Amino acid sequence: MSCPMITILGPTACGKTAVATLLAARLGDAEIISADSRQVFRGMDIGTGKDLSDYTVHEPLTARPALGSAACIVQEPIHIPYHLIDIADAGTKYSVFEFQRDFLRAYNNICSRARKTILCGGTGLYIESVLRAYKLVEVPVNAALRERLEGKSLEELTALLATYKRLHNTTDVDTARRAIRAIEIEEYYREHHIDETQPFPDISSQTFGLDIPRELRRKRITARLHKRLAEGMLEEVQRLLDSGIPAEALISYGLEYRYLTLYLTGELTYDEMVRQLEIAIHQFAKRQMTYFRGMERRGVEIHWIDATRPKDLIVQEIIQTLPPTPPCEGGE
Repeated sequence: MSCPMITILGPTACGKTAVATLLAARLGDAEIISADSRQVFRGMDIGTGKDLSDYTVHEPLTARPALGSAACIVQEPIHIPYHLIDIADAGTKYSVFEFQRDFLRAYNNICSRARKTILCGGTGLYIESVLRAYKLVEVPVNAALRERLEGKSLEELTALLATYKRLHNTTDVDTARRAIRAIEIEEYYREHHIDETQPFPDISSQTFGLDIPRELRRKRITARLHKRLAEGMLEEVQRLLDSGIPAEALISYGLEYRYLTLYLTGELTYDEMVRQLEIAIHQFAKRQMTYFRGMERRGVEIHWIDATRPKDLIVQEIIQTLPPTPPCEGGE
């Protein structure tokens, strides 16, 4: 089964979800598949920026006037269906193999109902694994390799990871545990001579990137961090710990969950936590853009749009850029 797809990507804090949901509302028959490595987890809401309220779009609608009165404009709520959010338990692991598997299930389901798919997110490896049709391979744990790498610093592990030629994800490798897993995957592919470009459905996609000036991105990240702290992000992480999720598991998710857990377990002061987390998110956004530029070099065509423009105009540009949509092709 094959249907054309629209992909919207960009760094954190660029407004991807709001653009994707408005686009879905304007198209009228579209659903969104999230490509975010942490929004899959239940209970991790504020720290991952799920912003589920964005999936309800309020579009202007001219109401039919009563006899003798003028027409009025009201806001009609449109609920946009979404997929791959809240599908795994917090504290567990979720891999690109699982993402590809779950993406295909959601994509085929959407296509079977003759609707359009919008893939939206900031996890570069997830997006590229679909757009470049990487083969699904489940990589087992390599205990000997993990033992050998135990004790190495994140800097050492990142440098080792960079020596591999195969596709690897550097956008989310912000802990030693993640880096070791990435190396484990690279080693498995190399030892088993796996060609990662072998059969995965060839899905046609028009891909749009939201580009935001670096300084504005930094301001948005800082403002968003303080907003999330005020909205209860710290309490969210405490609830996860209280529910029995090990601190090490939350730390392995990186960024907000790493630094807030370190604060709650007494390893950082509050001010240290905020300062170090802010720096880490800025670095993460920079790595995201580096990864997207790498995707372009590897053959993914991205139509970049100025994210500072009004949302209406961004969506209008996307729609005007889209080619005529052929009907979905049924069958496997």
